[in-house]
Amino acid sequence: MNALAQKTPSPPTLVFTEAAVRKVKGLIDEENNPYLNLRVFITGGGCSGFQYGFTFDEAINSDDLVIEKQLEEEDDDEGGTGQMALVKLLVDPLSLQYLQGAEIDYREDVSGAQFVIRNPNAKTTCGCGSSFAA
Repeated sequence: MNALAQKTPSPPTLVFTEAAVRKVKGLIDEENNPYLNLRVFITGGGCSGFQYGFTFDEAINSDDLVIEKQLEEEDDDEGGTGQMALVKLLVDPLSLQYLQGAEIDYREDVSGAQFVIRNPNAKTTCGCGSSFAA
C-alpha cells in the first residue's frame, strides 16, 4: 500500500453563481444599505418536508459560512467602472448540512425571474422547486 495518500480536491461547499451575485448586488443597491448580506436557510415545511428561504441580514454570526464574491460595479455608459463590490452569502451550520454542494443561481426566462437552488442532496422536490426532501 502506498504510504503517500493522494489528496483529491474537495468540491466547493456551495456555489454562488455570477448571475445570483449580480441580482443580489442590485437588490442591495435598491435597499441603499451596503451592509446587507444574502442569507440562505432551510426551514421545515413545504410539500416535501424542507423549504428554502432567503433574507437580507446585516449580522454575520460567528458560525456562519460566509461566501464572498467580488463583482465589478457596472456603469451605464461603458459597462464597468473598475470599482469592485463585495457581495456576501451567509449560511448557518444547520442549513449547510442540507445545502452542501448546492448551486445558488438566478434565472430569468419566459416563466419569470427567480433564485434557483440546484441541490444534489435533494432526494425529491416539489413542482414549484422551493421544497425538497433529503
